[in-house]
Amino acid sequence: MTPRFATDVVTFYHPDFWGLDSADALREWALDHPEDFWTRVMDTLAEAGVTGIELTFAPGGIDSALQAFGSADSFRRELAARGLSVVSAFIADGEAPDWRHSHDLPAIVADAERRAAFLAEAGAELLVTGLPMRTTFGTRPPFFVDAAYMTRMADIAHAVGEAVSRHGVKLALHTESHSTLWYERDIDLFMALTDPRYVWLCPDSCHIALGGGDPVAVARRHGPRIALAHWKDAVRPIDVHLTIDETIFARQQPYMTAPGTGIVDWRGWADAMSRTPGAGTVLIELDEAADPVAALRAGTQVAMAARE
Repeated sequence: MTPRFATDVVTFYHPDFWGLDSADALREWALDHPEDFWTRVMDTLAEAGVTGIELTFAPGGIDSALQAFGSADSFRRELAARGLSVVSAFIADGEAPDWRHSHDLPAIVADAERRAAFLAEAGAELLVTGLPMRTTFGTRPPFFVDAAYMTRMADIAHAVGEAVSRHGVKLALHTESHSTLWYERDIDLFMALTDPRYVWLCPDSCHIALGGGDPVAVARRHGPRIALAHWKDAVRPIDVHLTIDETIFARQQPYMTAPGTGIVDWRGWADAMSRTPGAGTVLIELDEAADPVAALRAGTQVAMAARE
């Protein structure tokens, strides 16, 4: 089976691509010109030969698409006119109720249902989120990712997964670096505590490797529950205790690299992915590419070679 190739909108967040001098300038411009932002993103995807897109944090999220086109159906038609489609939407930190600190389960479920309704109308069927972040090692009082914590997360995931399933949407959990779903042990524990009919997995090859794990082993163990995966490479595991605050995502960047230039076993990963329910989509994740067309073409070539 020949997969469709996809990418996350964050691929297009490099200010150089837009002729701007900073990420803040891009964000402000895109929020003021959502239709222009999306038109260029869509045209660039079509040029690169990548047909699927994962929505993400602003300005490439659901609210921006609605502001630009008025409805999920109109957005779907704009994409379809270029041979494109929405694959999934990612719930980013700070843009939805926090599972760890929010005790308002109805608010968490309502937010997910709103997103799922959009996805269903847009022709997509995957809502991707992560578990809350860890705290910096050595913080007092300490925060432990233990069975009691994971049980609470599983309870929330069940409620959200069941709610979005009524829209024909699957909930998939992403393995983000420094989150409570990062290490192989975290993933195994969470998956053991959740019902496979309602909770799916979105493994990220880079982030698992950054945690010292084996992405291929994770994919093989949990293959039947992988609805989508992020194909991304890592330079080496993160072997220091980084401070976990609002800057953590930027400070992880030096450990990430273009597909095929790091430590991920791409042939093993491609083989494991081919045996999953999400085998029909290869999502190449690139963070802020100055030349998205070149970067996406290079990434798809690595993925195709790994599948041969």
